[in-house]
Amino acid sequence: MDKETLIKNLNQDLADELGAIIQYLIYAAKVTGPYRPQLSSFFLEEVADEQLHAQFLANKIVALGGEPTTTPSPVPPASTNKEMLEAVLAAETQAVKNYGQRAEEASAFGDKGLAVQLEDMVSDETSHMEETRRILQDWPL
Repeated sequence: MDKETLIKNLNQDLADELGAIIQYLIYAAKVTGPYRPQLSSFFLEEVADEQLHAQFLANKIVALGGEPTTTPSPVPPASTNKEMLEAVLAAETQAVKNYGQRAEEASAFGDKGLAVQLEDMVSDETSHMEETRRILQDWPL
């Protein structure tokens, strides 16, 4: 694993985190119905974790000699509460996969600290994924 590829991949992760922040903020504003207060709070609570991930990634990219992206990944459109939750579940599932891969890349690059931090981020994203899956579990059709 070369440094340029690692920086490129970390920048994609940063773009995804920036997109997730926007996604959670917008979805919190858009939720409707009797569960609006709970879902809005759920989405807003995730913003802080995603912001910490984004800050870590930006700092690491700079430390590696790269330039952090300022362009977020696109936010999937969603019209209903269920569509929003499904979009979040898809994003969190992808984040778990991406950070697992990135941890392997960091190990191959020889950056043990980065690998450990990325594994911690896998744990965070797994918790988000599992909680979203549980909310959706008995969601009416």
